[in-house]
Amino acid sequence: MRRAAHEPMDRSPPRIARGGWLDALRFVVGALIILYHFREAAPVPLPELHPVFDRGYLLTDFFIIDSGYVLARIYGDRLAVGQASLRAYARQRVLRVIPAHLAVSLILVAIVGGAALAGVAPSDPRWFDWSQLPAQVLLVQAYGVPGGQGWNAPTWTLSALIGCYLLLPWTCRALWRWPPVLVVIGAVVLVAAADLAASLWLGDPIFRLPMRYGILRALPLFLLGVAAAYYGSRVYVAPRLAGAIGLAAAVALVMMQAFGAFSLLSLGLMTVIIWAAGAIPVLRPSRLIEHLALMSFSMFLTNEVSRIVWFGLLDALGQDTLPSGARWALWSVGFADAFAAAAVFRYGFDRPVQIWLNPSRRNRAVGDHAAVAAPRASGAVVSAEHAG
Repeated sequence: MRRAAHEPMDRSPPRIARGGWLDALRFVVGALIILYHFREAAPVPLPELHPVFDRGYLLTDFFIIDSGYVLARIYGDRLAVGQASLRAYARQRVLRVIPAHLAVSLILVAIVGGAALAGVAPSDPRWFDWSQLPAQVLLVQAYGVPGGQGWNAPTWTLSALIGCYLLLPWTCRALWRWPPVLVVIGAVVLVAAADLAASLWLGDPIFRLPMRYGILRALPLFLLGVAAAYYGSRVYVAPRLAGAIGLAAAVALVMMQAFGAFSLLSLGLMTVIIWAAGAIPVLRPSRLIEHLALMSFSMFLTNEVSRIVWFGLLDALGQDTLPSGARWALWSVGFADAFAAAAVFRYGFDRPVQIWLNPSRRNRAVGDHAAVAAPRASGAVVSAEHAG
């Protein structure tokens, strides 16, 4: 029988690649996380305009799910059969996060310490309690260790994700032997059960657990992303159909937020959107989208520092006495500056350090240079080292 002209020759799922919908999603969500962190600094706190601005926890959870999806798509098959070096994988995951995290932490400490020496007190001193700093710098605040509050608070996500990263090899070995549909069902049941357990025993739903329980919040969501990746790498869905499903999920997600959080359902819809984006081949990769997505880790890591510095300066100069229009203009400048600062950090520090840590001669190892510096050759999208 002759193949129809419109029927694809290759019915295997496409490999994820740079410059496509996954990258676009990463940047858009990263931008929304910056907006979430800037919400209370606006002349009129944004949640007073609509409660959707207080639902930034869903954006953080998006990045956790996306982390599991992308890492499992890149490394899952090799980790499952033992073809990847666990030592090299662990080294790359840790080194992808630690240098940038330490650099931003030192910058923030220098700014706060320098201001203190100059006699300038922060607007909210509780945010810079020195006793909270060690747990945050060591990235242990997501494992029940006291401390880690304030300062660059969103780094609890990095703390939790490092644990998820290191568990991925054994996760893939356990899951890759089962049918994809069963893995997805199991992951959904796990998230629902974890949410029920967290609500009963800890007093908060899983998607809003405080940072000291960060690993308990992140791991089920990370596994949901891993399950979506396993399904996406095994089950072919025509790109047009995948796109239609993803678009329908996005529309449903946006419409729901007009009426309420519907958090668990929102997490499910976000997972569908991520899966659909990965099921669409990147036929014309965009270098701009690729670079914007690569900047998302720096956006996550630096936006709190940008917010603290900008609005701390404005408070010291007495912005409360300014008219509303001027304050909105200054808020907008601060919001835009957060992107500029992230770009400077990305290209001035993070990218050069990662290239130095992962030179091309080490391409034989499982690492970020293969996924970052040569993404088109590997067909891989950089992992979600930044969740925010």
